[in-house]
Amino acid sequence: MPRSPDKTSHDALPADRTTAADVGTSGGHFTHFDAAGRAQMVDVGDKDVTKRVARAAGRITMNASTLAMVREGTAKKGDVLGVARIAAIQAAKRTSELIPLAHPLMLTRVSVDFECETDAVAIEVTVETRERTGVEMEALAAVSVGLLTIYDMCKAADRAMRIGDVHLLEKSGGRSGHYRAGEAVERRQR
Repeated sequence: MPRSPDKTSHDALPADRTTAADVGTSGGHFTHFDAAGRAQMVDVGDKDVTKRVARAAGRITMNASTLAMVREGTAKKGDVLGVARIAAIQAAKRTSELIPLAHPLMLTRVSVDFECETDAVAIEVTVETRERTGVEMEALAAVSVGLLTIYDMCKAADRAMRIGDVHLLEKSGGRSGHYRAGEAVERRQR
C-alpha cells in the first residue's frame, strides 16, 4: 500500500535549506534524517555488537543552606542524593521512552556518583552495554534527570538553583571510536 505524504513532507526543499546529506558530524550527514530531511530511527542492524561505555556529567548550583541540607541529609523530602541516584538510573533505563529516536537498549551497568562542591552538587554517570549502538543519550538523560530530581526535592528551600554544564565526558566502543571531551576541544582549537 503506498504511503500517503505526511503534512511535514519535505519533498520540495527550499533552495536555501540544507539537507541532511549536506551537513556533517557523522560521515557527512546527520544520521537521524533521511535524504529528504525527514526524521528516522537509524538502522543499526548491520553494526557489530560491542561493549559501549559513556560518561556524562553536570551540576546544580544552590545556596549554602540548601547544600548543607543535601550534604547532611536533612532536607524535608528526605535523602536527596539517594532519590536522585535512583531517578538517574531509572532515566538511563527509560531513555528510549524520552528521546523519540533513541533505540531501546539492554544496559549492563549504570553508576551514579555525586560530589558536593562549595556551591553545587556535581553528578557523574557511567552507562555500559553490549549493543549495536552507543549509550551517550542514556548517560546524558541520567545526568539531567538526576539533577532535576535534586531541584524537585529542594525547590521549597531554594527556587534559585541552577542546573548546568550537562555534557558528555567520554564514550567508547563502536565505529566512531573513543571520544574524550577535553581532547575534542583541543582538536577544535588547532
